[in-house]
Amino acid sequence: MTRRIADFRRIICLVLVAGSLLLPSLVSAAPPLRVAISPDYEPLAFKKDGEIAGIEVDNAQAVANVLGRRLKLIEMPFDEFIPSLDIGKVDVVMSGYSVTAERAEKVDYTRPFMEVGQMVIVRTDDVVRFSHPSALRASGVRIAVEPGTTGESYARTHFPNALIQHFETPNDAFAALRFKHTDAYIHDAPTSWLLANNREYQDLFSLYRPLTTESLAWAVKKGNRILQGQINAALEELQRNGHLQAIKNSWIPVTVEVR
Repeated sequence: MTRRIADFRRIICLVLVAGSLLLPSLVSAAPPLRVAISPDYEPLAFKKDGEIAGIEVDNAQAVANVLGRRLKLIEMPFDEFIPSLDIGKVDVVMSGYSVTAERAEKVDYTRPFMEVGQMVIVRTDDVVRFSHPSALRASGVRIAVEPGTTGESYARTHFPNALIQHFETPNDAFAALRFKHTDAYIHDAPTSWLLANNREYQDLFSLYRPLTTESLAWAVKKGNRILQGQINAALEELQRNGHLQAIKNSWIPVTVEVR
């Protein structure tokens, strides 16, 4: 009997060793997690020394690690996110994607991972002029927005007398402000956090009075419940162990409360 037990234990050990040798191969054989990202939104996603960096890049790597998959970032314009999900070019959008009812009809969102709001950025010299949001309702005020964003939707709804101007990136809008080609820029809170952390933008000022309260979440193809569930489980783990908060703190050393 003792010999049989010893033989059985030996077999179990061999199975465990074989399994441990196969595990890395199984992980490496898993398809990469293809993440759509538009690197024009510092500090969430932007180019740094020619490489894509930012909060969402670190988030994507953390999620891929939990899922046991390699990360593959696929750079594309903002307006290609949903079509790329639909045709299977990418698995998930992780690029400062606001949750809206319109988008929720076309994609399945994960649980939100960050709360943000639209804020107004003006020239420092114009802070007094725009110290109250009602000033933006004056006829002829030029308001810069990024096309297709919640900032544009808010501006068109609440400032019907304004001249809405499209700029593809925050840097383009910042340049327009500096050269007085526009009067104000409405964009998500992370863009205002950028101003607070960079001396390069001392001539620009965020009013830090949120116009909206919004959630950022990641998006998968409509009906892809399996991946949605996997990412939600990874998100829950990363939030529970503090990893997501640590990523955010590493990029945003100041805290801007959105109420």
